[in-house]
Amino acid sequence: MTTPRRTDRSLSSSEHATLTETATAHNYAPLPVVVAEARGAWVTDVDGRRYLDCLAGYSALNFGHGHPVLLRAAREQLERVTLTSRAFYNDRLGPFARDLAALAGMERVLPMNTGAEAVETGIKVARRWGYRVKGVPADRAQIVVAAGNFHGRTTTIVSFSTDASAREGFGPFTPGFTVVPYGDADALRAALTPETVAVLLEPVQGEAGVVVPPPGYLAAVRQACTDAGVLFIADEVQSGLGRTGATFACELEGVVPDVYLLGKALGGGIVPVSAVVSTSAVLDVLTPGSHGSTFGGNPLAAAIGHAVVGLLETGEYQERAAKLGVQLRDRLDDLVGHGVQAVRTRGLWAGIDVDPALMTGRAACERLAARGVLVKDAHGQTIRLSPPLVVEPADVDRAVDALAAVLGEAAR
Repeated sequence: MTTPRRTDRSLSSSEHATLTETATAHNYAPLPVVVAEARGAWVTDVDGRRYLDCLAGYSALNFGHGHPVLLRAAREQLERVTLTSRAFYNDRLGPFARDLAALAGMERVLPMNTGAEAVETGIKVARRWGYRVKGVPADRAQIVVAAGNFHGRTTTIVSFSTDASAREGFGPFTPGFTVVPYGDADALRAALTPETVAVLLEPVQGEAGVVVPPPGYLAAVRQACTDAGVLFIADEVQSGLGRTGATFACELEGVVPDVYLLGKALGGGIVPVSAVVSTSAVLDVLTPGSHGSTFGGNPLAAAIGHAVVGLLETGEYQERAAKLGVQLRDRLDDLVGHGVQAVRTRGLWAGIDVDPALMTGRAACERLAARGVLVKDAHGQTIRLSPPLVVEPADVDRAVDALAAVLGEAAR
């Protein structure tokens, strides 16, 4: 007689962790928390313990877990049609693309799925634009990028990463990229040549630890790109769609790039949705057969993405991120010199450098999880806070209080 397989919900936290480590590749090192349910800014593990989610899926959950507007859009579309492929039109893609383009002040949208796909697509668009519009000789196109970048982990993208862990063992690498220091406008301008087709930058470097460029840097990049006749491509996969207190982080510097790369929050934390958003003059270099995706622009993704655009059109979430971001910054500033070496913020997004004499960033994350707050470390000593934009003010204080308690205990 065959023994019935145990249901997933009957497993303990440790059993889930063991099963995951046994059955999946070891490309992540998760904290020992097994999430079973979530709503708003809170998640619940399989043992019924609740945690304040201060990672929000690396900004994929800007609108929180289970936002009713987004769930309703998903449910309604699930009952109609979920996939057609771009071999046919569907009734959700056009309205989504029209309104996303308008939100960005652009004209056209190229829908994809993941953030890395958006970056890869942006690279292809820039190269073809360079050959067909700028007149760069064939196969000579160069793209300038910044040290400390994180644009994804495909082979081409890690080719211009400066993170050794992302590159080791994955060569040979794709040529055509020049790396300059982030925040150094003079170095960037000096790197531009007649064969440069684009500058690809994050307005805020999230994976690097929420690294904010110096004032005026993005404007200087914009001017350098204009002067050299190259595209300014802003990777706003993490920084965009409300996170920084504006729809796009570039807006905080009064800058409009030639191309936006979007993802994460565009799928509402429900499905992967990404997009390249630009003008007709740029995106019209693509022709049928030159680029595509079976799932890019599918009706389910477009319905959810359209609902996300609708939420952002109100300005409510951008305003909330700006207001709560001030509260977060003020509270975190009080910790500098008390277990924290430096704090960097942009809206409801913070990078916190923990004093290495006390603990590593990973250790801080583990101790915060024990106190019911989920965060993620970056590059050794830095932890990142990026709660959903629906988080309550009292819960922002709760997160900072937990961090203060963890640092205080370590300092005793």
